[in-house]
Amino acid sequence: MDKVEATATVRDFDPISGSIPATKVEITVSLVVLYTQGVESKQWREFGRTEVIDNTLNPDFVRKYILDYFFEEKQNLRFDVYDIDSKSPDLAKHDFLGQVFCTLGEIVGSPASRLEKPLGTLTLEMRSKAGLPAVDIYGIPGKKCGTIILSAEELGNCRDYATMQFCANKLDKKDFFGKSDPFMVFYRSNEDGTFTICHKTEVVKNTLNPVWEPFSIPVRALCNGDYDRTIKVEVYDWDRDGSHDFIGEFTTSFKELCRGQNQLNVYEVINLLGPFFLSQVSLLSFRNPSQSTSLHYMNPYQMNAYAMALKAVGEIIQDYDSDKMFPALGFGAKLPPDWRVSHEFPLNGNVDNPYCNGMEGILEAYHQSLKTVQLYGPTNFAPVVNHVARYAAAVQDGSQYFVLLIITDGVISDMAQTKEAIVNAAKLPMSIIIVGVGQAEFDAMVELDGDDVRISSRGKVAERDIVQFVPFRDYMDRTGNHVLSMARLAKDVLAEIPDQLISYMKSRAIKPNPVPVYSPSDEPPTNPV
Repeated sequence: MDKVEATATVRDFDPISGSIPATKVEITVSLVVLYTQGVESKQWREFGRTEVIDNTLNPDFVRKYILDYFFEEKQNLRFDVYDIDSKSPDLAKHDFLGQVFCTLGEIVGSPASRLEKPLGTLTLEMRSKAGLPAVDIYGIPGKKCGTIILSAEELGNCRDYATMQFCANKLDKKDFFGKSDPFMVFYRSNEDGTFTICHKTEVVKNTLNPVWEPFSIPVRALCNGDYDRTIKVEVYDWDRDGSHDFIGEFTTSFKELCRGQNQLNVYEVINLLGPFFLSQVSLLSFRNPSQSTSLHYMNPYQMNAYAMALKAVGEIIQDYDSDKMFPALGFGAKLPPDWRVSHEFPLNGNVDNPYCNGMEGILEAYHQSLKTVQLYGPTNFAPVVNHVARYAAAVQDGSQYFVLLIITDGVISDMAQTKEAIVNAAKLPMSIIIVGVGQAEFDAMVELDGDDVRISSRGKVAERDIVQFVPFRDYMDRTGNHVLSMARLAKDVLAEIPDQLISYMKSRAIKPNPVPVYSPSDEPPTNPV
């Protein structure tokens, strides 16, 4: 068994991608029900539920969700929180407190992979637009519903199980009548200095010298296979109203537990998700976008190939950008008012601030630019490659990694200069994605890709392979299923990015910074759910 708790794949089955290896991440949440959304059907499916914790506004659940994490896919998640009033499994019989939507990439890409979001409530109209079933209770309108805390950690491959039994002597007496009713709570330390609950023992009634039943637990749940990682154990006196009395605690590690010792043994874990992405987008073509023969034609009923490719790739990679502000450039056009030819102009028309707010902002700037510029040749790639390279050259300490997305019809007028620019950029923290649209031959793009022969210029071979090229036409589903075909496109163009990032970090001997230690000042507002 290679997974902790329940396991499932967060998407509809796709035979094309069924064999692609996934990284498993464990999601810790403060809620009851998790829903996932299929890539093709877009239907929400219940993935699992936490256990119910009685009489508390600050629940900390033991049960976790184990999800297959695909960097190159958009994996939509929905968390619904309920106040459970009975033992009925029917959620309609319980009070709905609120819900949160996010992507798995959004959680993983957050600082220290820890995401906090306020719980929201939806009206009947909002639920209908979101494709959600109607329910009788939508939360409390106009009232804050609390905060949900989501954290993720990549799971190791450790398959060991541990069987343990604990006893205690002379515990503190907490009950006025009788003795204590002690139980133990185990916490695994996280990479940001916080702790995640991973096991609770049963309650042993009315004793100060409890002997708890033996229990088996995956070592991965205790310490993620790291035998030196700190494990914290707390002991409480159980109370029926949920206000359990704290008796005491100790810290240890799995290595120490195996030796029967209780020594403090702190292990610092490096955060592998430290670098974040800053995406840059470039677009090009020539024909008048008002003509239906143009690849830029703005059909009122569907997006053109440029917009579809941008949305498919951008929606995945934007989760790894810290502020969701993206500089977007166009090239190969005459610009007003003097109609000079430019191969490096901001799509939003603002030379001092070319940043667009999210993918929707980029698409809006793209559509507006088609109304104001005149598409024109020749087509030069080198200026935009060098543009991003200048930013990447200024930040080579591993704190940022740049991704240039070029969407092109395949024509290129400065092949020699572009090859030289890519060879120079291969030494920098950046990658280049090229999506070819239209029916042209893409021999030049295949050469830039360098999968078969590493690209070179003036006798100098590129230090790394940083270019990934795919033709858009290979991903058009003949049945018209654009959702599935665009998911496949994003998967293929993004598949090499993690390895390219790691190859740069290793070549420069750059190690991720330790995660900032979590402090009490970082606590969410009072009474979070």
